[in-house]
Amino acid sequence: MIELEGVPELIDPVMVAAFEGWNDAGDAASTAVAHLEREWKGEVFAALDAEDYYDFQVNRPTVFMDGGVRKITWPTTRLSVVRVGGEKPRDLVLVRGIEPSMRWRSFCNELLGFAHELGVELVVVLGALLGDTPHTRPVPVSGVTSDPDLALRMDLEETKYEGPTGIVGVLQEACTHAGVPAVSLWAAVPHYVSQPPNPKATLALLNRLEDLLDLRIPQGELPEDARAWQVGVDQLAAEDSEVAEYVQTLEEARDTAELPEASGEAIAREFERYLRRRDVSPPGGHATADGGDASYLRDSPGGKARPPRPPRPGASGAAEGSSEGSADGPAGGSAEGSSEGGDEDTSED
Repeated sequence: MIELEGVPELIDPVMVAAFEGWNDAGDAASTAVAHLEREWKGEVFAALDAEDYYDFQVNRPTVFMDGGVRKITWPTTRLSVVRVGGEKPRDLVLVRGIEPSMRWRSFCNELLGFAHELGVELVVVLGALLGDTPHTRPVPVSGVTSDPDLALRMDLEETKYEGPTGIVGVLQEACTHAGVPAVSLWAAVPHYVSQPPNPKATLALLNRLEDLLDLRIPQGELPEDARAWQVGVDQLAAEDSEVAEYVQTLEEARDTAELPEASGEAIAREFERYLRRRDVSPPGGHATADGGDASYLRDSPGGKARPPRPPRPGASGAAEGSSEGSADGPAGGSAEGSSEGGDEDTSED
């Protein structure tokens, strides 16, 4: 661990982590943590030694000019802290990096060592996978945990997944063995338009995190970006009859599967979420941030660029590949990141 500054004294801290790569379809998860850093001006206080965990032929360093001086940025994982203000302020420890190339157990142990030192009470890991979900519907977001008590208390699913996993699954299990409560939130990204960015999926993850932690997250330009993204994909799908027909098939399957959920209780719960997210004066006050400028963190993908043309149904040329976006299981299966039995965010539409 390379410490950049002294470890701060934190209030009721929660660790929120996301990693680029296999568990980050559409860059939705890593962009969500970058959004928190940007909106709350996160202060980086530590970084893992890149030499210990990364293959630089896989994740290459980048060169940039700083005032005429040539510098190199090494791929790594950094920790920053933000304070959420209000009547009961609390801190979020934000972990953002790249899925390591090697020594995953040591990587997780190092993160958990810092979590223990900082008094972290809960670890939330964000992920995104490719799924058979239409872009025209709300993004499914599942909350899973390995802790039966936590599943009951926070209305989560106990993970039953078996198969290949990524750093999200490994870190969650490391937390379980260390006695640290841990939750994984997974967003399903349409596999036919997997190219990043996907602001709609990012917004869905942040809304689910907001519900989980009972705090208000400033959304910034994400709602507008999400609408622009969907309009762009709508236009591209309309230009290809095969894609349009495939999307319609996904819509029908999704709507049929959701009919039992259209209960009065589900509608009331969603309406409460809607009001809470749009309340200009929520209980506890606005979320605020302490700390100085963090312009060096503002490197997340953004804007309203028109998405690339989606591949034809059944094509294997997705940006991340057939395995990349599948995270901890097949795109349409009941993996750790699947939407089966999970909560679903509907605030984007």
